[in-house]
Amino acid sequence: MASKKSDRLSFDATLAELEAIVQQLEQGSLPLEDALKQFEQGINLVRAGQAKLEQAEQKIQILMNDSHGQASLAEFKPGQGED
Repeated sequence: MASKKSDRLSFDATLAELEAIVQQLEQGSLPLEDALKQFEQGINLVRAGQAKLEQAEQKIQILMNDSHGQASLAEFKPGQGED
């Protein structure tokens, strides 16, 4: 489950924080415990980012359905349309 902080961040802020964590991990200078904490935070940020993208996809699909005069909406299932 994503942390509360990553849920509150915008998608761009989530991505920026994730990039900073990746840079720190790539340097290889963190002690193991700190690297594991950063990795865990990175995983939480990835999950939060994926959730934000799924929400955006759902909104786009709803808007596209509305723009074509379709009154009924299909149930949204995260992960639909992924290959």
